[in-house]
Amino acid sequence: MADDDGRAIADPGSAVNLLPTATSTDVQEQQPHVAVLPVGSFEQHGRYLPLITDTAIACIISQEIGDAYPVHLLPPITMSCSHEHAAFAGTVSISAKTLYAVIDDIRASLARSGIHKLVIVNGHGGNYVLSNVVQEANVDGPAVSLFPLGADWDRARDHADLVSDRHADMHAGEIETSILLHAAPELVRDGFADADHDGGSRPFLLVQGMSAYTEAGVIGFPSHATAAKGKVVLASLAESFAGHLEILGLSN
Repeated sequence: MADDDGRAIADPGSAVNLLPTATSTDVQEQQPHVAVLPVGSFEQHGRYLPLITDTAIACIISQEIGDAYPVHLLPPITMSCSHEHAAFAGTVSISAKTLYAVIDDIRASLARSGIHKLVIVNGHGGNYVLSNVVQEANVDGPAVSLFPLGADWDRARDHADLVSDRHADMHAGEIETSILLHAAPELVRDGFADADHDGGSRPFLLVQGMSAYTEAGVIGFPSHATAAKGKVVLASLAESFAGHLEILGLSN
């Protein structure tokens, strides 16, 4: 259901399923050559989005991929490198070296079962270490890709006619709220329509953290969010994923 502005109306009895439900037999029959690993976070997203927002979005994108391509969809890593949000209540982080080690262990386990290609679906922009994970994994040939890349996000924004750009709409803004309004409206609380905040240039974000640039925890323009935009964003990302399979030497 949606209201007159295209915003989804949550069904109080519904609940988003963030976990894959395939059985071992399903995987054996499918024999996938690539696994998809959602990586989220547990960090503040203002007063209207939950701490699991990045995890939910990474899972939603991964599910879109799983619906369109023959991949082995993995459950999410739900805590990651959210240290820039430490000043806000509820945020929990792990170290970059721990996140690296967990993904390295997952890759090794997948390889033992015959899956040697991995796509990491990153829902949290602060997980800078994932770029290094991917760089190192590909020294001997294409094995791991990081998705979505900046170009994938920009393409999705253009397709959905979003008002904001990636810099201005950094956190809990138009794109994140739109995705959840479409795919998991039960996770969106009232308050996003009047929560817009421009965080400016943010030159010392890594030093000072988010609290230096926003009191409410929001940097972005959620007032422009609609479920219709979220649907187009997800469709665009699913289409862009084909390029990542190609670069890994796989056909879709």
